[in-house]
Amino acid sequence: MKINSARQAAVSAITSYWPTERPLNFLDTPMKDLFGRNVFSDCVMRDRLPKAVYKALQRTIRYGAVLDHAVADVVATAMKDWAIEKGATHYAHVFYPLTGATAQKHDSFLSPDGKGGAIAEFTGSQLIQGEPDASSFPSGGLRTTFEARGYTAWDVTSPAYILENPNGTTLCIPTAYCSWTGEALDKKTPILRSMQALNRQAQRVLKLFGHENPEIVHATAGAEQEYFLIDRNFFYSRPDLIICGRTLFGAEPAKGQELEANYFGVIPERVLAFMLEAERELYKLGVPVKTRHNEVAPCQYEIAPIFENANVATDHQHLTMNVLQRLANKYGLSCILHEKPFARVNGSGKHLNWSLGTDAMNLLEPGDTPHENAQFLVFCAAVIRAVHKNSELLRASIAHAGNDHRLGANEAPPAIISIYLGDQLTDIFEQIEKGVARSARTPGELRVGVDTLPPLPRHAGDRNRTSPFAFTGNKFEFRAVGSSQSIAGPLVILNAIVAESLDYMATELEKATKGDPKKLNAAVQKLLKSVIKKHKAVIFNGDNYADAWHKEAEKRGLPNLRTTVEAMEAIEKDEYYELLSRYGILSKREFGSRNEIYTERYYEDIRTEGRLCLEMARIHILPSAYRYQGELAATASSLKAIGKDIDLTSLNQMNQLISEMEKNIAVLSDVMKKDVRGKPLVLARYALEKIIPAMNEVRRVADAMEDLIADDLWPLPAYSEMLFIK
Repeated sequence: MKINSARQAAVSAITSYWPTERPLNFLDTPMKDLFGRNVFSDCVMRDRLPKAVYKALQRTIRYGAVLDHAVADVVATAMKDWAIEKGATHYAHVFYPLTGATAQKHDSFLSPDGKGGAIAEFTGSQLIQGEPDASSFPSGGLRTTFEARGYTAWDVTSPAYILENPNGTTLCIPTAYCSWTGEALDKKTPILRSMQALNRQAQRVLKLFGHENPEIVHATAGAEQEYFLIDRNFFYSRPDLIICGRTLFGAEPAKGQELEANYFGVIPERVLAFMLEAERELYKLGVPVKTRHNEVAPCQYEIAPIFENANVATDHQHLTMNVLQRLANKYGLSCILHEKPFARVNGSGKHLNWSLGTDAMNLLEPGDTPHENAQFLVFCAAVIRAVHKNSELLRASIAHAGNDHRLGANEAPPAIISIYLGDQLTDIFEQIEKGVARSARTPGELRVGVDTLPPLPRHAGDRNRTSPFAFTGNKFEFRAVGSSQSIAGPLVILNAIVAESLDYMATELEKATKGDPKKLNAAVQKLLKSVIKKHKAVIFNGDNYADAWHKEAEKRGLPNLRTTVEAMEAIEKDEYYELLSRYGILSKREFGSRNEIYTERYYEDIRTEGRLCLEMARIHILPSAYRYQGELAATASSLKAIGKDIDLTSLNQMNQLISEMEKNIAVLSDVMKKDVRGKPLVLARYALEKIIPAMNEVRRVADAMEDLIADDLWPLPAYSEMLFIK
């Protein structure tokens, strides 16, 4: 294969790749001893804290009791000693500003002792509160640039941990982040608020069902992370991957994913070595990763954890993304988290598994007789009502430029939010709507037809992989979340809308029973019948990809918000501002600021892509086209000079494509130069309606050129190389 020198060097480096470091010794520490080794966990606290301090701290962690400063001082000292024993010289308050990335401020434990030496200090005040500059983070108008004071506050419910580096370690403390006015400037604060609101409303329902002193109800989550791995030689040869995280150009290869051979296939050796070390690092950080496998597209993979409390799951999800991207380089790879890095093959999502329960019970567990499990049915119906009533808000929570490439394609749920319940639950709720549920479909057994294989237990219903919001046994799976985004936003909205729905359910049941538990059953039956009759339109168990569903959804009145712009426009309603402020999750100012930030981010992402598309077309693609045009013209001239017949088909095609490219570059240039002003939604709509179509036209011609231009003249690694040379 004759290719240009840069691409040839990349292919040569890949095919001759050999690990530069010794393999890890996976036998030195048993996995069970490795897990949580770098976490200031419950067992570490129990060993290192005085009993009274430990119990006081547990009351804060488990029951939300106010943390005493004297307790914080003792905890800080124990945490410092533990961290220093593990090689730490600094501590860092870790937080999640509205950039969507992880942020840290590092401070040394050491302070001068006044005698020419230094002492290691770490007080309760330093543990509880930090003060990073707030002037350069997005605030959506909550703060002006000259108002710089911001605070980080220790999230005592999420354990501190040690982050290792080849030259040392750092004590990392998960924190919330707010402004001097107390307004949230981060993604963690609203999660904690939403979990608190959800707990309050869930406990009201539990008390109606006879739980006199119910335990705290937690929102729990586990996010399946999809990602691509390509050799970093290819990655660094593609300006679009470096800057935008996705390819702005790329012709369709002869082979894509048509053979469906990659899904759950044998993991390539280099990739598996990377996965093993990534899992090892995550185990040390207490991240309970459980699953790894090949995904559908070539070079696409997945890692998935088990459930944790929602705020801890969010912290661990950020850690997972950071570890994947950091360790990929060690193996000569680049980890790509963009939702659609390669056109015409599957994009990447982050399926968010969500549930709620106490330490003792999962409130979305149907049990063996779900038709008789009134408590489960009330909680399940509350989720159905919440999603139907607030589908626009839920859709907006996963709206951003990257996810627009994925949603609605044939590997991802459509932008229409619907719920898959499965045959068993759908049948039960249909019975309730008609009167009373008296039966439930039984799971039964699956017989494979091979005598040596035992009968297998079969679930009461199949799975629907096309549904954006599916019930999967004892949880809901929100499959529309994008692979690059924090799960914080979707969790906040899920918790908020379910809290509102549980508030409604509890209020209606309290009014109907008036404190008499004997009236509960009749009240539940009446309420469930009313909720299902009003909100059953959101339940759909069929093929969400089918055109027929889009028409049916329109008849049902379900919104189809295809783009981020449509989604952000749809939530500019008083009812959504009021809902979030009513439960103390986001004030109207905080919610408005977030909408402004996310809309501005959409515009800036598209504008960056537009500028780079223009640059690459001008300095990479068009010069290659000119060179090939020159070669074709020279060949034609030489043949004509010796009297040979000339076939000008290729030259004419090249001339036509160059003419189109020059025209499309001019159009995109004019679009990018236009001085667009106005509110963020005005800018975002301009990006949607002007910049994106102009970029698409440039790409259309560039991809056609790639299929025509001689391979040794094409400047960018091709899809066939990036996806299949491993």
